[in-house]
Amino acid sequence: MIRRLSPAKVNLCLRVLRKRADGYHDIASLMQRISLCDEMIFRPAEQGIRVRCPGGSLPENEGNIVFRAADAFFKQTPSLSGGIDITIKKKIPIAAGLGGGSSNAATTLMTLNEIFGCHYTAEDLIKIGVTLGADVPFFIFSKTAWAFGIGERLQAADGIPAFSLLLINPRFALSTKMIYQNLNLRLTNETIHYSIPRFCTIHDVAKGLFNDLETVSIRMHPILADLKDNLMACGALGALMSGSGPTVFGVFEKEEQAIAAEEALAGMNNWSVFRAVSI
Repeated sequence: MIRRLSPAKVNLCLRVLRKRADGYHDIASLMQRISLCDEMIFRPAEQGIRVRCPGGSLPENEGNIVFRAADAFFKQTPSLSGGIDITIKKKIPIAAGLGGGSSNAATTLMTLNEIFGCHYTAEDLIKIGVTLGADVPFFIFSKTAWAFGIGERLQAADGIPAFSLLLINPRFALSTKMIYQNLNLRLTNETIHYSIPRFCTIHDVAKGLFNDLETVSIRMHPILADLKDNLMACGALGALMSGSGPTVFGVFEKEEQAIAAEEALAGMNNWSVFRAVSI
């Protein structure tokens, strides 16, 4: 039996550069893993794939990205004998812009590689991961990184300072597909030039927070703007929606400031409030 923590992420910067002919979008996004984690338990089995999500609403079959990740791994290595039993203990909200499912899939690929001694490189696993979801390669990369293309091209972002976060999830889900469909971008084949900003201090991070998808999500759910305002009123240096939402996070210079904000906001309007640190 192997236990693994599967971390969430936030997008410190998310620029949607263009809509592509294949229907996807090219992005430039600074992605940061955080200490809010799911727990995953892996047990080798005689055969087959079994996924369990006790107490949750996630499917436990092909509808679960973890099941598809395990299936893709075994298909990549048909000579393997045996199967796997995977239990997911969810703490990361679902469909929340925090990449929980993608992180679970990446953790599955990396752990199966270890259990079965396959010696695949991170690059090998990323090739499998990109077929499962755009954020899966980032979690396999396992570093703070800029993601380009649809998320499959990764560049390490060195020198990002550590910081505390407070996340607020308003307890409703948002569809990434729907948010992108409502983003008004023209189809273009032009070469995209994007200059990567530098984040050397926590104040640089706070000042550089940006998300092209936020306008769409806030237009659909104005409460998200209120969540940002609440975080700023509680001392956040900056606040932003992560991914396609609806989770909003605030960046704090010191942990005690995040603790005070958590105490002020916990329990309000039935929101889910999570404190975390960058990792």
